[in-house]
Amino acid sequence: MQRLENKIALVTGAARGLGRSHAVRLAEEGADIIALDICAPVAGIDYPMATLDDLRTTGDLVVEAGRRVVTAEVDVRERRALTEAVEAGVAELGGLDIVVANAGVAAFGRWNDTDGQQWEAVMGVNLTGTWNTMVATIPHLQARGGGSVVVTGSVASVEGLPCAEAYTASQHGVFGLVRSLSAELIEEGIRVNAVRPTGVSGTGMPQTLPAVADVQAGLRGESAFRRGFEADTVEPADVSNAVLYLASDASRYVTGTAMPVNAGLISH
Repeated sequence: MQRLENKIALVTGAARGLGRSHAVRLAEEGADIIALDICAPVAGIDYPMATLDDLRTTGDLVVEAGRRVVTAEVDVRERRALTEAVEAGVAELGGLDIVVANAGVAAFGRWNDTDGQQWEAVMGVNLTGTWNTMVATIPHLQARGGGSVVVTGSVASVEGLPCAEAYTASQHGVFGLVRSLSAELIEEGIRVNAVRPTGVSGTGMPQTLPAVADVQAGLRGESAFRRGFEADTVEPADVSNAVLYLASDASRYVTGTAMPVNAGLISH
């Protein structure tokens, strides 16, 4: 039996990278998918966002895995639009059991080069967007009598990354949400956890910028992502397998945690 048979999962930031990987992996295990992504530029972020064609490709891959899918273009910073997209997806597929709050952006630079627009973009998508996702989806989990929320976090949830102040602050806040909501919702059968990857290849999000990498190396004496394993980054599938575990009944007594997928970068 597939581990998520007859489940319905929502994934934000689903058009490419980790979001697409999560959506397809959950579909392979039997879940129908609500796939959401902004599919548009984000002011203050200087690398390209996913496109509508990317989101359509994610939808096609879910269908190829034999599952139903609903896709929508929505900005997680816009709570009303996000709530409406969630409600539409839930109405079409018949409920909601799993939420993967994956949408995120990053900006790198020294503290005095980080402008207000960059700060607002990173905090808005990563922290406010995660909160909005939880607010929009938790009532639907309550209606099912429980469920699982999994947040894509980062090593920056517990570690200070130089030249990434906005990103680090947002990720610390995201893990704070996980810990607080897990304690509040435990009696309702809703588990709230995070995965905490190191750098991940093929996501579209830069792991750093060349000029910043030199600064990070000088401050730390090594690459910001150096670890015991030889690979510089992990693969999306490595993170998605951790998401699958936290979404499934295999982790039915696991809540309030941040599972590291960091190849030994940090020990906690």
